[in-house]
Amino acid sequence: MSNALKRFFATAISLLFLSKTYAQNSTFEIIKDDETKVLKGILKRSDIEADTAFRWFKQNYDITPASAVAVDAFKKNASKFQVVVFGGTWCHDTQYLLPLFYRLADSGGLPDSAISLIGVDREKTASGHLEKAFNVLNVPTFIVMKDGKEIGRVVEYGKEGEIDKELGAIVAGIQ
Repeated sequence: MSNALKRFFATAISLLFLSKTYAQNSTFEIIKDDETKVLKGILKRSDIEADTAFRWFKQNYDITPASAVAVDAFKKNASKFQVVVFGGTWCHDTQYLLPLFYRLADSGGLPDSAISLIGVDREKTASGHLEKAFNVLNVPTFIVMKDGKEIGRVVEYGKEGEIDKELGAIVAGIQ
């Protein structure tokens, strides 16, 4: 990737977190296929929670406790980081892991304004090609950011199969 392109993406990423409009508004399209409803674009948690097509969110949120160690790390550092989440409303991994992430965020005091949720289609593309800017190949992908720079990520179930613990370890290392 050229230096000019890298600078462009770095600027775009920084602007995402500086824009209150981005954090507060949804801009997405609805794609209906034979199997399920797909939301593609910038989402808010409420876009998924309020839609009966996504009952999986509440069901999995209610049965998925977050690691106490990870919750403590989030509580200690909640004002120091943001998370960009790429997920597919059609994706079974997202349907299980996104509620677990929000359970961790809620328990750890991470405000919704510190979370950018981006829905992808079945080809794993997002509006504005944000998936390319963040080098996302699989969903869900949880990217921990500090001051507009990535400090760590967990892709799908992560290395150990416990995304809450892996995210907690990333966040615990924040200075």
